[in-house]
Amino acid sequence: MTAFARAQVHAEQGEVVCELRSVNHRYLEVSVRLPDGLNTLEGLVRERLSRALARGKVDCQVAWRRGVTEAAVMVDRRLAAEIVGAAEALRAAHATLVPLAVADVLRWPGVVVARPGPALDGPVSEACERALTALIEHRRREGERLAQGLRERLDLMDAEVGRLRGLVAKGLESLRERLRARVEALAPPLDDARLEQEVVLLAQRGDVWEELERLAVHIGEARAALAEGGPVGRRLDFLMQELNREANTVASKSSSAHVSSVVVGLKVLIEQMREQVQNIE
Repeated sequence: MTAFARAQVHAEQGEVVCELRSVNHRYLEVSVRLPDGLNTLEGLVRERLSRALARGKVDCQVAWRRGVTEAAVMVDRRLAAEIVGAAEALRAAHATLVPLAVADVLRWPGVVVARPGPALDGPVSEACERALTALIEHRRREGERLAQGLRERLDLMDAEVGRLRGLVAKGLESLRERLRARVEALAPPLDDARLEQEVVLLAQRGDVWEELERLAVHIGEARAALAEGGPVGRRLDFLMQELNREANTVASKSSSAHVSSVVVGLKVLIEQMREQVQNIE
């Protein structure tokens, strides 16, 4: 599910900002970007996100702004003094040498070094936790809207299964009448007992009552999963596969054009729902 959250924490060392972005993805894919000097915290942040989320492509970006009183670099004055002293000694021995400029000293390797980063485990964890809480709430609200749409599709699917039940029941009587009309053209005609036997044999070949029962059961299971809440995406994904398999079986067994038409509509609803459940947690 798509969501965005941002949190910032003010600390003595400066300001820590955490931004989380989540887009639809069938599995969980976490990307963490930290500023230089804080890379050691990547494992901590990644583990927390992986424990809290089950699906989605999640991008986590952490920024750190130093406090205004703290310099980002420092000068190794002892090393700089040694370099200046060596340069003066050379100039004393070789008068043609030009004086050493301040910029030349600062460019010397090791004179200017990055100030050691402060311990930011606490502020980074707090900022990420706040952003994660907001992200989960955002995803929860979106999930509720998606769940309502899924329930509406389940109601439509249930109605289609009801139509199939009625068509299958009428189809048996229609089969009996068609077979009777064909038998009456035979000489000699079949008796009623033999006719019923043939009707039963043909009905068994196209019997889809078991598939219709399983369709109803799977729809009920999907409703129950939505009612329970929590991470249900993979469970619903499995149920959509089963619903599609049963619908295909009904279509292959039936010889009725009306049944085939209803099954097509049912499969459209299943596919629409399958696309949605692959993105929810």
